[in-house]
Amino acid sequence: MSSEFRNRLLKNFRHVRKWAGKQQISCYRLYDLDIPSFPLCVDIYDGHVHVAEYKAAHHLSEEEHADWLGACLQDIAEVTQIDIDHIFLKLRERQRGLSQYERFSHESYGLWVQESDLDFWVNLTDYLDTGLFLDHRITRSMVRQEASGKRVLNLFSYTGSFSVYAAAGGASRVDTVDMSQTYLSWAEKNMRQNGFEDPTMYQYFREDILQWLPGPLKQYYDIIVLDPPTFSNSKKMRDILDIQQDHVALINLSLQALKPGGVMYFSNNFRRFEMDKEAIKASAIKDISAQTIPMDFRNKQIHHCFKIWK
Repeated sequence: MSSEFRNRLLKNFRHVRKWAGKQQISCYRLYDLDIPSFPLCVDIYDGHVHVAEYKAAHHLSEEEHADWLGACLQDIAEVTQIDIDHIFLKLRERQRGLSQYERFSHESYGLWVQESDLDFWVNLTDYLDTGLFLDHRITRSMVRQEASGKRVLNLFSYTGSFSVYAAAGGASRVDTVDMSQTYLSWAEKNMRQNGFEDPTMYQYFREDILQWLPGPLKQYYDIIVLDPPTFSNSKKMRDILDIQQDHVALINLSLQALKPGGVMYFSNNFRRFEMDKEAIKASAIKDISAQTIPMDFRNKQIHHCFKIWK
């Protein structure tokens, strides 16, 4: 039954591992929901495997499903030659209601991994996501290439990977904003691991971004990274965020903190997202989604990404 899955894994592994080695990448997507009857995403994190099973309709009993899943994990272990004790499984459900800010597990397993020449802490057990979104690898590099001497603002920063890249690119200041102290501390941990510790250059703000942005930040930043969740009704936020409904107001509010001629990278993961370009107060908007999706992602709609100039 699993031979189709195993064969696809083998094909992907031979191809992607060779590519990743040439790119000096130790974290990459191996299997991306390639076969509908095997609704899994399989990511390699430097000798470890993170598997997400997407809940889908099937006609298996609980025992049969457990056997099917066990066979899939065994195939992954054998193909990658990674011990099954280093394979971590999570179930993703569309209507689960679990946000990235809530704990997924009470066990904890994490490690430092490298992307380009930078280090990032990933947690393979505690939360729904690991702390490093692999689909934004190219976008992070773009920010790094443009950051020299610039003031950078990272909004909805999560664990601060964009902040690390901006600092590595020579940014004169990097401000990191998120409403979760857990993720802000994680971001600071990532920054310090890479040698970015100067408190006059690198600051962290635990804020409800929708309430924080209207403050005294007019025309202050050269680069803004805006990567909000698709939907958030967190108790920490005063208002509910729906990215399709609220993106115009959120982008325009963020643009007020951008200097004339500055650039914003705006992204989201809502599959059916449509940008209302006419309502956004920008001098230019370019859809860069296609060029920012890495080779190891079969799903070319994994995210939407735009470059917006003030």
